[in-house]
Amino acid sequence: MKKDFRKRIREGPILCDGAMGTMLDVYEYPELPHEIQNVKNPGIVERIHREYIEAGAEIIQTNTFSGNRLRLMQFHLEDQTAALNRAGVEIARKAAGDSVYVGGSVGPVGKLLEPVGKVKAADVLTAFKEQISVLVDAGVDVLFLETFVSLHELDLAIAAAKELTNLPIVAQKAFPEDGSILSGTFPVEVAEHLMSKGVDVVGANCTVGPQRMFSIIRNMYKDGVIMSAQPSAGIPTLLNGRALYHTSPEYLAQYSRELLQAGVTIIGACCGSTPSHIRAIRRVVDEFRGEKPAITVKERGRKSDVAASVQTPVLDLDRSQFARNLRKRFLTSVELDIPRGLDMSSVMQGARFLHKFGIDAINVTDGARARLRMSSIAISHMLQTEVGIETMTHLATRDRNMIGIQAELLGAHALGIRNVLFITGDPTNIGDYPQATSVFDIDSAGLIRAAKSMNRGVDLMGNTIEQRTSFFVACAVNAMADNMDAEMEKLEKKVAAGADVAYTQPIYDMKTLERLLKRIKNLRISVMLGILPLRSHKHAEFLHNEIPGMLIPEAIREKIHRAKDAAGVGIELAAGFLREAKSEVAGVYLMPPFQKYDIVPKILEGAGLLEEDKRKLKVEGSML
Repeated sequence: MKKDFRKRIREGPILCDGAMGTMLDVYEYPELPHEIQNVKNPGIVERIHREYIEAGAEIIQTNTFSGNRLRLMQFHLEDQTAALNRAGVEIARKAAGDSVYVGGSVGPVGKLLEPVGKVKAADVLTAFKEQISVLVDAGVDVLFLETFVSLHELDLAIAAAKELTNLPIVAQKAFPEDGSILSGTFPVEVAEHLMSKGVDVVGANCTVGPQRMFSIIRNMYKDGVIMSAQPSAGIPTLLNGRALYHTSPEYLAQYSRELLQAGVTIIGACCGSTPSHIRAIRRVVDEFRGEKPAITVKERGRKSDVAASVQTPVLDLDRSQFARNLRKRFLTSVELDIPRGLDMSSVMQGARFLHKFGIDAINVTDGARARLRMSSIAISHMLQTEVGIETMTHLATRDRNMIGIQAELLGAHALGIRNVLFITGDPTNIGDYPQATSVFDIDSAGLIRAAKSMNRGVDLMGNTIEQRTSFFVACAVNAMADNMDAEMEKLEKKVAAGADVAYTQPIYDMKTLERLLKRIKNLRISVMLGILPLRSHKHAEFLHNEIPGMLIPEAIREKIHRAKDAAGVGIELAAGFLREAKSEVAGVYLMPPFQKYDIVPKILEGAGLLEEDKRKLKVEGSML
């Protein structure tokens, strides 16, 4: 008969099982999610459980890792949540009998939570409660909350479990394979955090092999804490979409001994492991004959928090000139059209011209309208180094996953780019490659949060990047959105994420601007007023009727229609509007027609914003 689990884990090492998914792949049951086999082929799941028990496992984990509603929704199986989890427990209990503990496996929801992603914490908590209640009612002995990258999400799983049951809880975080994290104080901070939540066992599983797992556990050790460790069988290679692992049972067993001597009580294995690995670990566990191994590591001395220990304050000189001048004087930025291909001479020429007139920054778009263009980061670097003018670099979430987008940010900072305007980006189906994938791992608010996290010296998941960045963060706002309540809600999220300034979509009249400023007054964010000069009646009609979020008052469209020199009237209208609006905003964001950058000083002069010493340059520039 099984002892009380809480008493058992205080007596000495206890062996858990290995990977379920790996074994289902081995036996050629690769269909995802693996939980579907609980009802389609329960015999193979039971067979795998029995093989682990025969190898010496004292704990088997139910085949329910992906069994929460939000994750099953990806496979259109959310209506089978209860059935899949109940069947998973029943199969495990049948295999376990009276001598082996059944651990109810609970994994993350597989989606990013707010504020980084779109999934609400309340919905995640509900999904965990639903799954855990089924596991508890079906008769598990202990809950294994495993492979959680996000501590916030793990906290929600713990909260759900604590509300529903008094069963023992094993809480395991997945750590990245990063030396600066594995050797720092972060692991022990995680242990302390989880213990404060009232769990019985804290530990780590998955993502790293046995050697890296030892580094984590060594730095997680704390007197009086019961720990678990379930390393993967090394780093996999992919063959025909299937992950292949190469760590031998003997190697995994060797590190199991070191893990036990580092304070681990529950020992097992994760992805890539098989009954052969568990059998090898069993021989190591048996060496201790139910006694607690002598601990060969010491509790780490406490340091300051990781984010603080490696950081120095960001000096004002590290910030962009644009950032330092915000709210001190009226700022000007100009968007230049990016041509196809490699020849950026027109962009360089336009930037040099505008630099003479004191323009503060050149806006560089990132694949606008989902069209293939050179990297906005590369062009920005060229402009800053070859022309000497600052850029406002646009960066879209459409084309890069969470890893890629943060890598781009680090690269941009290394190249001297400090001003970044974050946008979600247009969907690919309207651009050059409609069959391309739109990633959208995170939205613009999530990307803003990533940049601001880096300004604190950590990434989106709170892992240290060792040095602080100094990004000045801009966001976009549409004053004429179809649903202004939704637009304001999005802007509030961007401001909460840390946006420093908001760039408006083109606006054409004071009424629209004043309505926007009134709605965002409480947000206390500076505004760069977007102005796109009209060049013809067809241009005005196209923008008004075919571009989302663009509304041009009928009186303006009619005036352009009647004008003999429509482009000249467009400049006059832009200048007049800017002259009236300049006292209400932090600056202007001008979007001149393709290669018509010479109209910029004309608009600024008409608005009373062109300095005296630049007026002669304007006349010379008009002859270029």
